[in-house]
Amino acid sequence: MNFKPEHLQGVKTRAELISIAKENNIPIEKTLSKLKYEAELSMLQTEFVNLQKWIAKKKMRVAVLFEGRDAAGKGGSIKRFKEHLSPRTSRVVALTKPTEVEKGQWYFRRYIKELPNPKEIVFFDRSWYNRAVVEPVMGFCSKKEYDKFILQVPQFEHMLYEDNLKIIKFWFSISKEEQKKRFDARLNNPLKRWKFSPVDMKGQELWDSYTHYKEQMFSKTHTNFSPWIIVKTNDKKQARLESMRYVLSQFDYEGKGESKLSILPDPNVIMRYHRSAIQIDI
Repeated sequence: MNFKPEHLQGVKTRAELISIAKENNIPIEKTLSKLKYEAELSMLQTEFVNLQKWIAKKKMRVAVLFEGRDAAGKGGSIKRFKEHLSPRTSRVVALTKPTEVEKGQWYFRRYIKELPNPKEIVFFDRSWYNRAVVEPVMGFCSKKEYDKFILQVPQFEHMLYEDNLKIIKFWFSISKEEQKKRFDARLNNPLKRWKFSPVDMKGQELWDSYTHYKEQMFSKTHTNFSPWIIVKTNDKKQARLESMRYVLSQFDYEGKGESKLSILPDPNVIMRYHRSAIQIDI
């Protein structure tokens, strides 16, 4: 049952609307959940505007890396992170496959050029960690190239840390069943079909291989100065809110908490990597 015109006459508050819905057995749980999500998102985005101003004032450099299996929600989260930020001091980096010239260069060089400048926050939609998981799984790099990368990446990130560049590394974790549902949804939606690639098609088939290289990546590149932060993303909206909270919680910026919304992330959704942590994408 839906609202009828007579139900809405004279309604002035949300509480009145909820009361009418209960009296007439009108289901509004999804609507209320969406309204709550949008309200929280708006307040967190306001906090991000304050954070961006503070980063610019302090001339800081911040890089937020979004990694994870295909369809885990990386792009959608980045969109909400950046939606109301000034384009002058924020960027999204989503590099395509390397050119022939780049293939002959030091692997990290193409990413170094994209690192944040003073006053800037940069969101990486996949990063140098392509070589840790996607490339070896898909055969896009040799074992020698992979081994060299795994050896060098902690040293590379330690140099950035010593140079006062703040790096936040997210791994968006999705279950195999949820990934399949999202792949099917993409194929059935003409507006999202462009997101589906030949690499995506291998995601389910090569699930165990992805798991192997993901665990290798965690064990060899999770450090005190550059830890991995795992975000459970079967609920996309929840993942967006909690990952935003995590980033905000890492800085003592001016105006922090003005929204009156909690900016402490839910430990059931977002956590530092630990071998004993229960994961959903294994």
